[in-house]
Amino acid sequence: MVKKMEPTPSLCIRGVSIFQGLLDSAAQMEMVAALREVARMAPFFRPVTSRGQSMSVRMTSAGQVGWVSDRRGYRYEPRHPEGSNWPPIPESVLAVWSQVVPNARMPDSCLVNFYDADARMGMHQDRDEADLEQPVVSISLGDDALFRIGNLTRGGKTESVWLKSGDVLVIGGAARLVYHGIDRIRAGSSKLLPDGGRINLTLRVAR
Repeated sequence: MVKKMEPTPSLCIRGVSIFQGLLDSAAQMEMVAALREVARMAPFFRPVTSRGQSMSVRMTSAGQVGWVSDRRGYRYEPRHPEGSNWPPIPESVLAVWSQVVPNARMPDSCLVNFYDADARMGMHQDRDEADLEQPVVSISLGDDALFRIGNLTRGGKTESVWLKSGDVLVIGGAARLVYHGIDRIRAGSSKLLPDGGRINLTLRVAR
């Protein structure tokens, strides 16, 4: 279950709030089971950039819209690339959003990224959403990931922190457009996923 605790972050780095260990083992397993159903209804795919380069992560989504990337660029779409509607966001995932950002609008999109041991995510901003006053909430499941936090403009000094399974972070307020990325996966650091790897859920108010 999600730990019954006041929504006070363990760490705050450059305005990004990190709730370490917010989800206990049972909550993590419940969430993974729900995500298997999401992936059954909306299979993982490997997006490409507008330049035609394949991303190292595999991705799917839940909610009213999902994030996609192809030769036409980054955007939210109401359907999976194969044409089906995205499945609903699992209740266990929505419960985390309600706990850490209780005053925000409910999310209409949940990105589900799978990182194997070699996957990375370059420094980027989350700026494709219609209302940038609403936060982004990220949930980590599985292997540890080295999360890097930059600035509101590209470049400059950065800070990094290892995110572990069950950690939740919030990017909002003055830090809503901070650059961030994943530099490395610590393979084998978690036994949550039988075949290893990391799942990252990113909840957003996209429209």
